[in-house]
Amino acid sequence: MGFERELVSPDAAGDELQIEAALRPKRLGEFIGQGRVREQLSLVLESALRRRRPPDHVLMSGSPGLGKTTLAMIIAAELNAPLRITSGPALERAGDLAAILSTLAEGEVLFIDEIHRMARPAEEMLYMAMEDFRVDIVVGKGPGATAIPLDIAPFTLVGATTRAGLLPAPLRDRFGFTAHMDYYEVAELEQVLFRSAKLLSVGLPAEGAHEIARRSRGTPRIANRLLRRVRDFADVRADGVINREIASAALDLYEVDAEGLDRLDRAVLDVLLKKFGGGPVGLSTLAVAVGEEPETVEVVAEPFLVRQGLLARTPRGRVATAAAWAHLGMTPPPDAFGASLFA
Repeated sequence: MGFERELVSPDAAGDELQIEAALRPKRLGEFIGQGRVREQLSLVLESALRRRRPPDHVLMSGSPGLGKTTLAMIIAAELNAPLRITSGPALERAGDLAAILSTLAEGEVLFIDEIHRMARPAEEMLYMAMEDFRVDIVVGKGPGATAIPLDIAPFTLVGATTRAGLLPAPLRDRFGFTAHMDYYEVAELEQVLFRSAKLLSVGLPAEGAHEIARRSRGTPRIANRLLRRVRDFADVRADGVINREIASAALDLYEVDAEGLDRLDRAVLDVLLKKFGGGPVGLSTLAVAVGEEPETVEVVAEPFLVRQGLLARTPRGRVATAAAWAHLGMTPPPDAFGASLFA
């Protein structure tokens, strides 16, 4: 299932990061979607530029692939400031963070991805750095240890997290501006696809863009990935132009259905309905039945199925909704979860 899952996975790695870099918008005016966040962020940045001071620290939360890293790069570009990029897992010790903070230039933007995964010592050092632009470097160990205060240049921290609830309150409260990234509407994804198709020199009529957008799970990263795969299909088996028929045939070949479900998603629903009568079923049992690890089912497949209203988590286990029965072309029983609403 690896290839199909990678196709609709919101995460990016390897060579795809380089491809994404070429498609990223460079300025706030080029960024598509997240209208409220863009407007609020533009006010924050414009005010900072007029005062000639670094803006407040910025925290962005939301699922992978919605543009958090892109916005961090845009913030630095709009401020005409250098950008330093790191990640929470890379900051295992306070010294790792101190090495970065002590070399920041005035006004520089520090971007920490997955900030909720920072080690506790580094996290506690960050409190003082964000508030007072100062860190204490501890020299020595035991009773003879000495804390040496070190002033650092004023900077702007941009933190990104996929799990805002895991951020401790003292850290979360030190951000002056907090933005939550929402999933994209189909029309917004169509605009993303038109822009990417132009950069990739791909012929993409409106009907083709709509077909790809509605299968992209509300995520620009997935939309761009599907566009590249459909482009390959169109180049080899058609004239290179992605109309609705070509887009549909390509995505059917890659096992991404009309609602954006891939093979793992459908396998979970298929097992839940046909083997367990719609549930409730425990996570471990469901994972064994589809031949996956419980964490894979819980983290990878379930969030999208729940968001689409096809699966429900209950105290007794996972339950298929009436919409799930209909999606697989089956008649839901009268007592199916949400049957009355579905009717």
